[in-house]
Amino acid sequence: MNQRRLFRLLWLSIAAAIATISLKTAAWALTGSVGLLSDAAESVVNLVAALFALAALHWALKPADEEHAYGHAKAEYFSAGVEGALILVAAAAIAITAVDRLFHPQPIEDVGIGLAVSVVASLINLAAGFLLLRTGRAERSITLEADGKHLMTDVWTSVGVIIGVAAVAITGFDRLDALVALAVAANIVVAGSGLVRRSVGGLMDRGLGDSEQGQIDVVLSSFERDSGIHFHALRTRQAGSRAFISFHVLVPGDWSVQQGHDVAEEVEAALRERLPYATVFTHLEPIEDPRSFADLALERADVPEDGGKSSS
Repeated sequence: MNQRRLFRLLWLSIAAAIATISLKTAAWALTGSVGLLSDAAESVVNLVAALFALAALHWALKPADEEHAYGHAKAEYFSAGVEGALILVAAAAIAITAVDRLFHPQPIEDVGIGLAVSVVASLINLAAGFLLLRTGRAERSITLEADGKHLMTDVWTSVGVIIGVAAVAITGFDRLDALVALAVAANIVVAGSGLVRRSVGGLMDRGLGDSEQGQIDVVLSSFERDSGIHFHALRTRQAGSRAFISFHVLVPGDWSVQQGHDVAEEVEAALRERLPYATVFTHLEPIEDPRSFADLALERADVPEDGGKSSS
């Protein structure tokens, strides 16, 4: 992972947020549109979220230590969760303002200049969001990916606001401005909820996705077919940019320790080749021993010592 690049991109996100806040606030000041005000409010959230993401990524990239033997990668989930929560707060603030304007409509002014300024701000967000999203996925950084998704959501929000404000100017239906703002609030609620769900899933040690599980199955199946060994008790979990995989390797009991160790090393190497960001743990067991099947469950105490093979 190119750490310098990740931090540069987050500083880019901060700069983009400052620029878009200035531009969108100017557009609101020129027009008086509550739709453009809601768009500016979301950019304020972008700035706060980017600053928090910078701190979270700095913590997540710290190496493992005695108190955190598995590293600090889960700190990225806090960033994504906070960003999602901030989006929901922004949505509530936008909705309150929009409802008030719905009952007390006001005409908007200088639409052309205001929309032009808003378009420039949206293009800045589009460029920054695309770069953050692409790099976040490539580097498996949920912090960058969340920030990128937020910026891309902001772009689509801005497009809707621009169309809505233009429609107000054309039709003269002032309440449409408030309706557009409410639609913006609903849209970012969806985005914020998704980030919060993903953050909670990561903190709860959610397993790897179907694609990654499929790659693990391919590797293990090839060894079962070619080497005559077996595997069980496969468990996976995601921790920010890292993945953890553990399973038991069942080999003939008359193999030497060296033979079993060599095979386990080959399996681990094959998995790391497919998933280079994964840490792999294996446990070697003789396939003939019933006790090898006594720890399939997460809690060994829940399984009889003979692996449940004895008749009742």
